[in-house]
Amino acid sequence: MKKTIRDIDVSGKKVLVRCDFNVPQDENGNITDTRRIVGALPTIKYLLESNAKVILCSHLGRPKGEVKKEFSLEPVRKELEKELGKEVKLANDIIGESAKTLTQDMKDGEVVLLENVRFDKREEANDREFSKELASLAEIYVNDAFGTAHRAHSSTAGVAEFLPAVSGFLIEKEIKFLGEALNNPERPFVSIIGGKKVSDKISVINNLLEKVDTLIIGGGMAYTFFKSKGMNIGNSICEEDKLDLAKDIMKKAEEKNVKLLLPIDIHVAKEYAPDAESKVVPADKIEEGWEGMDIGPETIKMYKEVLANARTIMWNGPLGVFEFDKFATGTNEIAEFLGNQEAIVIIGGGDSAAAIEKAGYADKMTHISTGGGASLEYLEGRALPGIECLLDK
Repeated sequence: MKKTIRDIDVSGKKVLVRCDFNVPQDENGNITDTRRIVGALPTIKYLLESNAKVILCSHLGRPKGEVKKEFSLEPVRKELEKELGKEVKLANDIIGESAKTLTQDMKDGEVVLLENVRFDKREEANDREFSKELASLAEIYVNDAFGTAHRAHSSTAGVAEFLPAVSGFLIEKEIKFLGEALNNPERPFVSIIGGKKVSDKISVINNLLEKVDTLIIGGGMAYTFFKSKGMNIGNSICEEDKLDLAKDIMKKAEEKNVKLLLPIDIHVAKEYAPDAESKVVPADKIEEGWEGMDIGPETIKMYKEVLANARTIMWNGPLGVFEFDKFATGTNEIAEFLGNQEAIVIIGGGDSAAAIEKAGYADKMTHISTGGGASLEYLEGRALPGIECLLDK
């Protein structure tokens, strides 16, 4: 277990907090989704209530080491002021004059936001001197940016060499849910893996086969499994170079007594388009000129029967082309079903989270991971540099 801000005395101390304020904006620079800012508030408020001097930092977008106005954290500063109901000062640099001046004589309970850490190319290079300079602004380091925890950058890992480092509440929550599900799940433990490609999820699937009781496969990757079994898949998406891998996964599941479920019927379409001509066919009856777009009603029924008995459910990757309403039925129906289950339901980040949001069931899930790449790497069983660097309890 890693230490959190509860395990360290922050009173009167300058605390550097790495947040994930990488928020989407419209063309006028207005933030279109404030969830990541809201997600950081419990940690920030706790520090303020504990009389800390709070120095916040984050990246936004990919400015590639150059100062670009459209990637400034000014809109984030405004939103933070609104949410916290107190002044938030923005430094116009990261470790320069402005940052030093604003952080030097801070009073307890004050908040300073440093400018976009990726305005300096040394950030992503995890440059030791840059990390040291950044650390010199504070006395304690808190990482609360799970979405970048799989990257060893200066502000996510490098500074921990120079300061006592603990986690904020967001990272604590991620480790709790993802960690417990993987290492000590309530059983039966069922995992749903979707998405387009097997290759994106090989390591995740291999790691989960050591842990789960049932593995449900959906989404575009199902057709690679079908083809590896000699079935006709028409024009469906398929990774020809991963057919042997699909066979290996099925064999490994059998050896480990893991039930591996593939779709039994498919909603196919004449073309990849939102209003394409479509029909439902048995999984082994996909004709030439048609492509699989979603799981069919019989598959949805079968998956629900298995999920109804599960105690822990982990879902990563949509079950069809959810961007097109016509082919979002499988993803939406399973999302609605899971929203009404008593089980612990954990949604991996990225597309799965977007699909659940779109379906309107986000608030019904036990936990939705904030990190796309980070949650995948965690599910693969890999060590995340932004968490490894924190002090152990």
